[in-house]
Formats: sequence, C-alpha cells, structure tokens
Amino acid sequence: MIVLTNITLQRGSENLLEKTSLTIYESRRVALVGRNGCGKSSLFELLLGKISPEEGDVAIPSGCRIAHMVQEITESHRTAMAYVLDGHEQFRATQAAIVEAEETNNPKGLSKHYETMEVIGGFQLEHQAAQLLHGLGFANEELGKVVNSFSGGWRIRLNLAKALMSPSDVLLLDEPTNHLDLDTTFWLEQWLKRYPGTLIVISHDRDFIDNVAKEIVHIETKKLHLYKGNYSGFERQRSEKLALQKANFEKQQRQIKHIQSFITRFKAKASKAKQAQSRIKQLSNMEIVASVQIDSPFRFEFAVNEKMSNPLIALRDIDLGYGKKKVLGNVGLGLHPGARIGLLGVNGAGKSTLIKGITGDLIPLAGEIVKGEHCHIGYFAQHQLQALDLTASASAHIQRISPQASEQQIRNFLGGFNFHGEKAVEPIKPFSGGEKARLALAIIVWQNPNVLLLDEPTNHLDLDMRSALTLALQGFTGALIVVSHDRHLLRHSVDEYLLIHQGRVNTFDGTLEDYHRWISAGETKVAVRSAHEKPGESAVKTNKKLQRKQSADVRRAQAPIKNRIKRIERKIERTQNRLKLVETHLGDDLIYQPDQKARLEGLIFEQTDLQKQIESLEESWLDLSEQLDVILCR
Repeated sequence: MIVLTNITLQRGSENLLEKTSLTIYESRRVALVGRNGCGKSSLFELLLGKISPEEGDVAIPSGCRIAHMVQEITESHRTAMAYVLDGHEQFRATQAAIVEAEETNNPKGLSKHYETMEVIGGFQLEHQAAQLLHGLGFANEELGKVVNSFSGGWRIRLNLAKALMSPSDVLLLDEPTNHLDLDTTFWLEQWLKRYPGTLIVISHDRDFIDNVAKEIVHIETKKLHLYKGNYSGFERQRSEKLALQKANFEKQQRQIKHIQSFITRFKAKASKAKQAQSRIKQLSNMEIVASVQIDSPFRFEFAVNEKMSNPLIALRDIDLGYGKKKVLGNVGLGLHPGARIGLLGVNGAGKSTLIKGITGDLIPLAGEIVKGEHCHIGYFAQHQLQALDLTASASAHIQRISPQASEQQIRNFLGGFNFHGEKAVEPIKPFSGGEKARLALAIIVWQNPNVLLLDEPTNHLDLDMRSALTLALQGFTGALIVVSHDRHLLRHSVDEYLLIHQGRVNTFDGTLEDYHRWISAGETKVAVRSAHEKPGESAVKTNKKLQRKQSADVRRAQAPIKNRIKRIERKIERTQNRLKLVETHLGDDLIYQPDQKARLEGLIFEQTDLQKQIESLEESWLDLSEQLDVILCR
C-alpha cells in the first residue's frame, strides 16, 4: 500500500501539489491523468525517491520493488536482448556470481548460485525477453542488434521492455503507448492485464486507460482526486461533480450578493451596525466554492479551400518501395472529397510508405499518381517536429508562410492552440514535445489543406488537445487518411479502414474490435476485399441459409456464458456497494477511538476480503468475456 499524506510538491517556485493525500492499495490498477504540467511525472519521481516533498509524508512498504519506464533515449552498445535482460538485476547478479564461482573453482558456491538461478526462473528469462521484444514489434534478427542502431522511438520501446522485464511489486509507466502502433498497444494491454502487482500509468490514450485501469487519480487544482472505475466512468463522475459544483457556485454567489447588499445598505446605520458586522464576519469565514473551469484551452477548425478537385488524388496500380525492395504492389486508390480513411496493419506493413507515396516524398517504382489541380496536402508525421526552427517563435513560423498576415491574426489563431502571450513570440527551443506537436499541427491547419495525411498525430498530445483534434477532424470536409494507435480518434474521425497486409492494400470490412481479433488470431478471419471494389461487389456469394444456421449456433453457444456474465456483474455490483459502505465507516474519525478497536479490525478485515472477492469476480468476468470473443471469431 502506498500512502501520501498532506503532500506539498514544488517544482521551481510553483507548487504542483498542495496538502493533498492519496492511498493506493496493493495490486490496484491506477491511471494518473491531468493536464500537461500538472505534476504527473513529478509524482512518479516522488515515488521513485528522486525528489522529496516540501511537506507531508510518503509511505511505501520496505522492500517494495518499483520498476519504471525510462523516458530518455538511451545510449548503449549492448544488444537489444542483453539490454532488456539487464532489467532483471537479480538475474544479472546471479550470472556474475556463477562466473566468479567458476573462475575461483568454488563448487559449493556454484551449486548455491545455480539453485538461485533455478528459483528466479533464470533459465527461461532469455525466452521471456524474446517474447517481450516480439510483442513490442521487434523481429528475430533485431534482437542481436545494438541499442544505438535503433531510432529514438524504438529505443523507447526497449526501455519499456526493460521495465516489463524487471521483477516488481509496483510498475510505473509514463506514456508507454506514445511510440507504439495499434498492434503493439493491443499486446501491451493484454500483458498489463496479467501483471500481478500495482500498476500506475500515465497516458493520454482513452481506450488504453479504459482497458487497463480500474481507478483514476486526477490532478486538478493542485489536489489528487481518486475516482473508482476506468476513464469513461471518471468522465461521467467528474461531469456530475462539476455540474453540482457549478450549481453550488451559482447558489453561493447569490448568497454572497445578498450579504454584500445587506452590508452596503446597513453598515452606516447605528441600529444595524452589529448585524452588518455579523454579515461581514460571515462573508470572511465562508469557504468559497471555485468557479468551474471545464472549457478546453484548444479551439480550432480546418477551413478548407473552396475549390476541390474530384478526385483529389488518384493512385493507379502503383508499386512503392525503397531502392530495389518493393513494399507495396499494385495499389489502386482514389481520394475524393469527404473520404475518411484509417490505415490498419502490423508494424512495418507499409502504412507510412503509402502515405509517403501520396505526399510525393516517395517516387513510385511503377504506376502513376495523379493529383488534381486543386489538391492541397497537409502532412503530419513525427519528423515534422524535427523540421521546426528551434530559434524561431510559433508566431514566426506562421508569419513565414503568410507574410501578409497581421500579428493580431496570427496571435488569435495561435491562441486556439493554447499559445498565448509570450508563449506565441518566444523561441520554441524549450518547448515540450507536446507543444512542438501542437505547433506542427497549427502550421498544417493554417495552410487550409483539402487532403490531410496524419501519421500518428496524437503522440505527445494530452487528452484535451486530442479531443480538440478529433472535433476539428469531424468538421473537415476534405479527404482524410489517418494512421494512429489512438482508437478513440479513429472511431470518431474515420468512416472506413484499409488493411495493409503482405504488400497489398485492401478494404477492411470490420471494426477496430474485429481488427484486434484478427491480429490476435494470427490469420485473416475478417473479410477483406480489394480497394478497387465497391461494397457489395465481392465475387464470393454467401450462402444465406448457412449463415443463418451459423448465427443461431453462435447465439446458442453464447447464451449460457452471457447469463453467467450477468450474474457475476450483479455480484460485483453488490460487493462494490458493500465495500463503499465499509470504506465510509473507515473514513469516520470515531472508528479510530480506543474503544472501537475490535470494530476497526473487523472492518479492515472485511475491506481486504471484499477487495479480494471483487478481484476474483473481475478475473472470472474477463475469462468469460474472452470465451465470448473466441465464439465470435469462429
């Protein structure tokens, strides 16, 4: 159990947290959320012992093993496999002890160290490390490559693998999905669901949080606010809380206005002076309800050029690749105004290659790409951040594109991306990754493209900015192609999917959930058709009678499992309600009086038992849900 009591945490001259407390129980799965700069990463540093609080206490059980994912890009000449195995410190120490015992001819010590290796499962660790690396997208031939040979994003994946390799009671992950694609994000979710310790994760990916977290800690107004449930549940609870707060604020403001009116009218009258002083004291002692600040700081939209070609771009039987190596073959695709396409495919399948072909950054090996007269491409990829001029301001970047634009126009525009005041005119060198990503997006929006090509646009963006981007894309009337591991953005921005698989680009007839099952199965179980075809033109005709029979078989197989799931859900709800009641009693100061010792011990015992019951029920629910998925995939 991790207990923070009346913590005040400072960075520079600013308090990030002020006199706030939090308890995280053993084996809980917690997501830490809040706006950029609110103190999420600093809280991790506090838990790791890298910084100390200005006030308050941090209680972590002695001997607690904490593993964390390093965000810095590592320089190392060790191989990927060796680097990841370094995460298991006891394994490395035992290895070294075995070598020393062999060199000093110490058979007794050697026997002891081999026993230790057996106990810690050391003889299977290389296989486990290989599985981790494969799950995170590394090919077999890459396991022996040195760390320095990988790009920054892949080195961050190695840092993640190293953290997962480390035996731990508490696992701290800071933006683990930032450099992952959709497939490796699916894999990581499944791994974390099996992790037996306490998980605390910082993430701006709604679906990822929904799938791995069961509690949310929200940093707001320099306080730590704990919510039960996943991110969707947190949003509902917080909206209800804010609505209540808003009502209380308005009620209090009416009360304050009434009191102030009384003071103003009667303060000078001798007969009413005492009552007026009483009202002044009442006002000074009133605990002010904060005004609700829920509006996002981001507001922008894509203003498309009035003239648009149709099609905007046509790909005619093109092959794409690098040098003599062909990555994609015989690609035919027409991009029309209003097209909203998400690209799916495993890492390395060619998603970015297709986008580079459309932008013209990659010349086709065969075929042709025809762009309409009124085609204006806006392209976002991670290398766009490196192309920014670090010595220039955000305003200067826009001014260079449109010298005729006034300073006020530019400032108004940049305000929609939360670049206000000096932030709009100071050099961007000290900007965070999120701020640079926002600027790169702002530059694209400013140029009014009618074709948007977005390759992982949400990396480094917080939840507010992701929501603003999703809303802006919903109003975009041009053609859109997106590659993203952010499923919330995909679900709410695109209408169709293209699957890039084995060098071909095909229409994917299914949802993201279907794609997840397809990836998990390791083979195509969801129908795909040529991107040239229109829906309904598939050459294979389905036997409707057989289809109805198969559907009936599926429903019969599902029925008993669904009934068991409903029973478990009802039991979970009852157990959670009882747990809430017990925790309410534990929150009463009177229970800690000496004469309540027996009752207190009983409540603590019941709390622990109820928590275990809920965990067991949730595991049963998950197992049954997976059985349903298997039936659906048949």
